[in-house]
Amino acid sequence: MARRIALLCGGASGEREVSLLSAAAVEEALQKRYEVIKIDTGVEGWAHALLDSSVEGVFICLHGGAGENGSIQGFCESVGLPYTGPGVLSSAIAMDKFVAKLLVGSFCIPTPGYIRVLRGEECNIEDIRTKLGGKLVVKPSTEGSALGVSIVDNGDDLACAIDTALELAPAVLVEQFISGRELTVAVLGGEKPRVLPPIEIIPANEFYDYEAKYEQDMAQHICPANLTEEELRQCEEMALGAHEALGCYGVSRTDC
Repeated sequence: MARRIALLCGGASGEREVSLLSAAAVEEALQKRYEVIKIDTGVEGWAHALLDSSVEGVFICLHGGAGENGSIQGFCESVGLPYTGPGVLSSAIAMDKFVAKLLVGSFCIPTPGYIRVLRGEECNIEDIRTKLGGKLVVKPSTEGSALGVSIVDNGDDLACAIDTALELAPAVLVEQFISGRELTVAVLGGEKPRVLPPIEIIPANEFYDYEAKYEQDMAQHICPANLTEEELRQCEEMALGAHEALGCYGVSRTDC
């Protein structure tokens, strides 16, 4: 008899539709070995449905929001259900870009210079530009999939970008723009994590935004990336360092 696995998907975040698409692919793969009970956490009564499902574990296929910030992880732990991916604390930390930057920085992993802007506080645009320079990246601190992310060059655009990002999250990061290749590196495991080959991403748009991530033919993915031995070593060290600094378990992905 096939083991029963709950597949949590959908939810109520801005990435709901992407989660449902991901879940369709994950369900097809899981069904080869398990009996899959798909549950949409954006529908009322989902928690009761999960508790009544008699599953042995949970595959979390939620994007953003409660699915990645430790909330769902905490619920699963409270009812004794094992689940995929990092635990409560590491999920919460990794989903908050400000806290994550503080932690990885303490492990001597370089990240772009930044200033945090909080909703409701005064924001001096000229002061930000003086400290960080010309071209800047603005992003909500607790959103995924590049939602609310902008790249700006001037003060007027910066103010608008900050306001837009603050509509999605109570805190925003304004970072130095770093020009370079887009690489993403996955790490698998817990006690003895293993770094997978880096993937180079070449987006059709200015950067790897929401459209480039999820629309067909809007980005190329080159695996393994064409890197020198030294570049490969640096990518592997940073990805593994971030995985360990944030206390991740199971799987993580670091963008370089």
